[in-house]
Amino acid sequence: MLRRAFFPVSLNLEGRVCVVIGPAEDREAVEKAAALTEAGATIHRIYDAKSATENDVSDAFFVISTPQDEELSARLREWADRGRFLLCCIDQPKYGFVAMAAIAKAGPVRVAISTAGLAPRIAKALKMALQRAMDRKFERFVEHLASARTRTRLEHPRPEDSATRRRAMIDAARGFEATVEFAYPRWFEESDG
Repeated sequence: MLRRAFFPVSLNLEGRVCVVIGPAEDREAVEKAAALTEAGATIHRIYDAKSATENDVSDAFFVISTPQDEELSARLREWADRGRFLLCCIDQPKYGFVAMAAIAKAGPVRVAISTAGLAPRIAKALKMALQRAMDRKFERFVEHLASARTRTRLEHPRPEDSATRRRAMIDAARGFEATVEFAYPRWFEESDG
């Protein structure tokens, strides 16, 4: 039976304490710490997972653990239940509350893809396809829309002008389309997918 889908959400981590557990040379830990830093979080790194204590995570809002260590993950889950912090144990979803989404980025736009941890390769393929499509031209278009929105808000600042502002933004984005198409492996197509 498939696991219930996760609820997608974006977190405002500005100034929040986030802990990343994993060796300095662990690519996943490095990437997660960089992404959290980009989001404005205050990062605490624990390189030696075996030395982690409950005190190390007591002020955390969010903890990400990359070592796939059942004992560590179980301990973190106990601490998370007591300390009420969000927990992600990479590739060990039974311990955490959070599954990391694959993120495609362009300027301020973030598109998160989640398979609830069931098919991470599919999430990565979708991320890479979106990342290719969200090129510099796309980024410039979003910047143009953001400027138009700011200008429209200045020209129509009153609450009763909200319909005018909304119409202006709909008109500015008119003509923008995104097209999505999938190709499947032969074995799947031959099995009547």
